[in-house]
Amino acid sequence: MFLIVSKYLIPKGYRGMAVFPFVLMKYDFDKTNGVFVNHEKIHLRQQLELLIIPFFIWYVFEFLFRLIQYKNKDLAYRNISFEREAYSNETNLNYLKNRSFFRFLNYIKLK
Repeated sequence: MFLIVSKYLIPKGYRGMAVFPFVLMKYDFDKTNGVFVNHEKIHLRQQLELLIIPFFIWYVFEFLFRLIQYKNKDLAYRNISFEREAYSNETNLNYLKNRSFFRFLNYIKLK
């Protein structure tokens, strides 16, 4: 994992994003923010499980589905299964040590 600070690579309204093997962040102080880094590490694990490219394809399609469902970008983003897993477990800094394979599937919301 490589931590890269670049405020120009991060979309407006976001602080960071994971693109295996990089974690891109807008602010230098987030390098030492354990919760933020853990959230992004969860995404890196998800990307590895899905062999990276399929992760991003799934992510975009699920976002579009949620956008149609909720008609709100923020709600759509927050309800993507990958984000639901990461937000639910970002404060548990030991989460990745015990996380089962394809755990994000438990966070798919069908309604």
